Amino acid sequence: MLAYPMKRMLLTSSQLSVCVVVSACNPINKMLRRETRLRRGYLYRKSQEDRVRTIEEKKQKLKSALDDNRLIPTEVRREAVQLQKLLEYDDDGAEGVSSHMDDEYKWAGVEDPKVMVTTSRDPSSRLKMFVKEVKLIFPGAQRMNRGGHEIKALVQACKANNVTDLVIVHETRGQPDGLVVCHLPFGPTAYFTLYNVVMRHDVPDIGTMSEAYPNLIFHNFSSRLGQRVSNILKYLFPVPKEDSRRVITFANQEDFISFRHHTYKKTDHRNVELSEVGPRFEIKLYMIKLGTLENEATADVEWRHHSYTHTAKKRKFLSME
Repeated sequence: MLAYPMKRMLLTSSQLSVCVVVSACNPINKMLRRETRLRRGYLYRKSQEDRVRTIEEKKQKLKSALDDNRLIPTEVRREAVQLQKLLEYDDDGAEGVSSHMDDEYKWAGVEDPKVMVTTSRDPSSRLKMFVKEVKLIFPGAQRMNRGGHEIKALVQACKANNVTDLVIVHETRGQPDGLVVCHLPFGPTAYFTLYNVVMRHDVPDIGTMSEAYPNLIFHNFSSRLGQRVSNILKYLFPVPKEDSRRVITFANQEDFISFRHHTYKKTDHRNVELSEVGPRFEIKLYMIKLGTLENEATADVEWRHHSYTHTAKKRKFLSME
């Protein structure tokens, strides 16, 4: 076997500068650098939360002790003077510490969301029908055939086209059983399990579905996690018009969220007639990750349902009741 010596390519300084300029002017490189810069800033703001929240908790402990004329707790005595100076600048208008969760939906209500709906790979005919109905639930949403595209390519394409949310529906043996909602560009990603799916295709003579901006009803989302889940679902929809006759309900009962879709019309000055237009199903949250689907392996887990614990069946996470 003959071994040929490798030839080295020596570039002059002018050729090297041309290569650097060409690579810097590449729009793909610019987009990647901008995305990296934004992601770094988001992670920095997220890392500062714990420090700010700790200071806020100490301030509240000191304030409650001074108001009730009690001894100052031992954990804040050393910093009591500095904390009291910070309390002088507080007012009643603030609602706790701002967090990265506030930054995730900073354009909510200002711009309409742009939702992309797709399926898992090799979908069945029943899953394709269900995804068509899911696409009609979100006003202005688009449906994309999954094909052989990988998750990373899907997320990058959505980011390049300013998509705000990516919704993926999964199945088992032709039955839809999973729903993933990924908020872009930085997250969060919520994972739900689907139960008792009844599609519009299963109901004869159901009629057409209205595509007006719907009014939303969220029932029994009283805990902090419940508010988090309601925000993830709420910001999939644009702000409704005043004359909208379309209503979408998310009702929580024992951590099972029932989805119902209705339209209404006034029969007289007192009565209103509701008509269900479907589809209907139940979803249950089992995980929230602080990241997008392309970073699923490395993203931090914000909340996860631990089913194999003694109190798993008794505890209610989405409500205080």
